Amino acid sequence: MARDHYKTLGVAPDAPAAEIKAAYRKLALQFHPDRNPGDAAAEERFKEVSQAYAVLGDEEKRARYNRLGDIPGDLPFGDGADLEKVTEFFDSIFGDLFGLGRKRAAGQDLRYTLEVDFEQAALGCQETIRFQRSEDCRVCGGTGAQGGAAGLQPCARCSGQGWKRHKAGFFSARRDCPACAGSGQIPRVRCKACSGTGLTEGEREYVVRVPPGSQAGCTQRVAGQGSPGRRGGPAGDLHVIVRARPHPFYRQEGELLVVEVPVRMDEAALGTEIEVPLLDARVRMKIPAGTQPGSVFRVRGKGFPTPGGGRGDAHVRVQVEVPSVCGDDARAALSKLGGMLDDDAYPRRRVFQEMMAAMQRREGE
Repeated sequence: MARDHYKTLGVAPDAPAAEIKAAYRKLALQFHPDRNPGDAAAEERFKEVSQAYAVLGDEEKRARYNRLGDIPGDLPFGDGADLEKVTEFFDSIFGDLFGLGRKRAAGQDLRYTLEVDFEQAALGCQETIRFQRSEDCRVCGGTGAQGGAAGLQPCARCSGQGWKRHKAGFFSARRDCPACAGSGQIPRVRCKACSGTGLTEGEREYVVRVPPGSQAGCTQRVAGQGSPGRRGGPAGDLHVIVRARPHPFYRQEGELLVVEVPVRMDEAALGTEIEVPLLDARVRMKIPAGTQPGSVFRVRGKGFPTPGGGRGDAHVRVQVEVPSVCGDDARAALSKLGGMLDDDAYPRRRVFQEMMAAMQRREGE
C-alpha cells in the first residue's frame, strides 16, 4: 500500500513548505532515538516521519509523489533503513534550523590604512600596497603534514569522520572534532616549515585604485584578499581605508575646494595680483584694494570631481597675515600709519565702537 506522507506528518496536501518543515521538526524531536532509548516503536516512527519529509521537503520529489504516489526513487530510506543514516538526515535538518551543521570556516578579514597626499585623494590615483597575511604553507600545501596530502592519516579521535556526537539533554548533535578541526585527517608527522599549522606568513602586493574625491576616510572592500579559510572555506576580505594627509592650505567641504591664501596687510589694503595653486592648475587673480580678512573669491570648475564627471568650484579665502616680527623702522612706520588713518578707514571697527558706546549709555541710565 502506498504511504500517505501527508498523513504521516499531519499536514494537508496543499500545505506550504514551511508548514511541512515545522511539522517534521515537531515529530522528529518527539520520536528521536536519543529521547526514546530502546523504544523500537518510536524508532520506526522516527524513520517514517523522516522518510515523509525527505519526499515532501523536496519540491521535485513532492511533485512526483503527488502525480504517481510512492516509487522507489522517492524512498531515500525505505523499509529497514539504517538508523544512523536517518539520524544524519535529521542532523542536517537541525543544522539548517539551528545552525548546528558543519560549516566551512571562512578566513579572517584584514585591514590596511593607506595614506595618500591631499591632491591624490582629490583627483584619484593608483597605489601599490604591501601587507602581511597568512597563506597556505608551500611545503605541505596547507595540510600541515610532512609530505603533503600523502602524509595525512585518519583522525583517531573521530575515526576519520571529522565530527563527534555530543549529548545535550535528551538530544545529541554533531560537532567538529577538536583534534582535526573537522577535516577527519591529521598529520603523521608535522610539517617543519609551518609547525603543523598548514599556514605561513607571507607578503602580498595589491594595486589600490583610489577614486576621485576620497577625502573622508573611505573604505574599499577587496573580496578574497584576506587570510585563507579552513577546510576549503573562502578567504577573508581586505578592507583598505583611504586617508588623505592634512594639507596646510587646502580643505574639503563636500565638492567644494577651499584654499586659504595668506596676503600681507599692505597687499590687502592697496590691492594686488596673486597666483593661486589649485588641485591641478594655477590661476592668477586680482585682490581688490580694501579686501578684508575672510573674503572669498570663487573659481568655477576647479574643485572636487563630482559623481556626474564634472568638477565643483574652488573658494579662495583671503587670510590677511599680520607681521609676527617687526624691526625698529617697520614699527615706526606702522605707528605713523596708525596715526594717519582715522575711524573711516576701519568701518567694522567703527561699528564695534558704536555698539560699545551704546552699551555704556544703557549701563549709566
